[in-house]
Amino acid sequence: QVQLVESGGGLVQAGGSLTLSCAASGSTGTINVMGWYRQAPGKQRELVATITRGGTTNYKDSVKGRFTISRDNAKNTVYLQMNSLKPEDTAVYYCNAANRIVTAITYWGQGTQVTVSS
Repeated sequence: QVQLVESGGGLVQAGGSLTLSCAASGSTGTINVMGWYRQAPGKQRELVATITRGGTTNYKDSVKGRFTISRDNAKNTVYLQMNSLKPEDTAVYYCNAANRIVTAITYWGQGTQVTVSS
């Protein structure tokens, strides 16, 4: 089992910045990709960004150039630096840890609210 603890959400004005953190503990050796997803009210959960253990990143098109995902493998922690935030970025952000080969291995954090006011 892997436990994920998220932090860093909050309320920010449009154009502002926030940084989310997600610390993984437990059987982290089974994980080779971590990422962030978000879910706005009435919408499906969607991928925001992912990063592999080797550092390969993937981003949702609408956040490219504004968000940066990074990870500290020694601390089993992934970060999401969010700049130039827009009201449409408002959502609950969820940390995910998974195994790209064994797709049944996937874990979710409890979610952290990000609210961007206009």
